[in-house]
Amino acid sequence: MKIGIIGTGNIGGTLARRLSAAGHEVRVANSKGPEGVRAFAKEIGAAPVDARGALEGADVVILSIPFPAVAKLPKDLFDGLPESVPVVDTGNYYPGLRDPQIPEIDAGQIESLWVAEQIGRPIIKAFNNILAYSLAELGRPRGTAGRLAVAVAGDDASAKSLVSGLVDEIGFDPVDAGEIAESWRQQPSTPAYCCDYDADETRRALAAAKPGVAAQKRDMMMVTYSNLGPNPTHADVVASNRATNAVD
Repeated sequence: MKIGIIGTGNIGGTLARRLSAAGHEVRVANSKGPEGVRAFAKEIGAAPVDARGALEGADVVILSIPFPAVAKLPKDLFDGLPESVPVVDTGNYYPGLRDPQIPEIDAGQIESLWVAEQIGRPIIKAFNNILAYSLAELGRPRGTAGRLAVAVAGDDASAKSLVSGLVDEIGFDPVDAGEIAESWRQQPSTPAYCCDYDADETRRALAAAKPGVAAQKRDMMMVTYSNLGPNPTHADVVASNRATNAVD
């Protein structure tokens, strides 16, 4: 499968590495152009391209960049991409931590719907509720007890099925998180966010999410993490997320 990935940060870079290792034809792009990503591409066996090159002939496109960068993408970038090609968004909104305030989201617009508006086409939301370390190190074969899960939300059943197949292929159980309008249930600081849960636990956590509860916890995220000390382990972060993100 030909997979274009825009963004080579923690999540995008890890996905590029895992999907290339799985035998897919991966093309990677970032804000610095082909030369800026050439060394990384060579390391993982991918092709360095620009954003338009990532979309050319792709069977799946993964968008893994901060929200401010989404708003700066060329408005016609996705115009030539067939409607049948899923666009997966892995991003999250972190106002005051990394991102400037986005009035529409602050007023209640669902993050995924904001992203879809910016790029002018529907998206599949996936890989946003898993830590980069978990994605890189904790994938397991299908059927393994306690296999971690990744939530997948979207409106197109065939696109969700394709993306869910990729989730499974790199070692995680895909959990159908409903339509894109329900993707707020996997946004930062919800019960299902970055807690290293298996599929059953993830389903329960998605169902437990309550509207309007997560934003305040999200905005205190750095304070919460600073309380873990200068060198928290992965287990420390997961335990903190499980305790903090649980619905009161």
